[in-house]
Amino acid sequence: MLKVYGDIQSGNCYKVKLLLSFLDIEHEWLHVNILDGESQTHEFLKKNPNGKIPTVEFTDGRFLSESNAILTYFAEDTNYSSSDKFGRAKIAQWLFFEQYSHEPCIAVARFIQFYLGMPIERKAEYEALQISGNKALALINDQLSLTPYLVGAQISIADIALYAYTHVAHQGGFELALYPSIEAWCLRIKSSPGYIPMA
Repeated sequence: MLKVYGDIQSGNCYKVKLLLSFLDIEHEWLHVNILDGESQTHEFLKKNPNGKIPTVEFTDGRFLSESNAILTYFAEDTNYSSSDKFGRAKIAQWLFFEQYSHEPCIAVARFIQFYLGMPIERKAEYEALQISGNKALALINDQLSLTPYLVGAQISIADIALYAYTHVAHQGGFELALYPSIEAWCLRIKSSPGYIPMA
């Protein structure tokens, strides 16, 4: 059976779990606690030398890592991708945005507040992340004021990727009530068939 190594409380892992649920793909979920160093063991590093989750193990023994690469693989030839070349490029645009402009702000602020309990030595970093994180949320909100989903009228892996950390952004100090189009989008995703919560 397909195996996925991850932690569902991690947005990068949750996005994979959510897509697999939407696609009804049977798999075994194997919890990896990165805070306890479980992704740095010799055994895990043989699966992913970068020592990060999520990591997928296929039945033929191959491995795939990097959350958005995993999303792209499983979405191919499904309704969560696009049959149009430009549509696929727009999805990729949002996936790159998520990893470069969104996740480093929203996820890190959440980690500092929700997981670490706001240590004083990271407070200045946390406050700086509020500025860049709110900029990212505003850009998402602007797009969602124009279209129901990030790439038009249909949910795609662009939405799944950005939903993962956005819907728990309040755990990093971000006020989603400031972004009504995001709140409406979150409700649409939660009402999608096959939806599963993070916890």
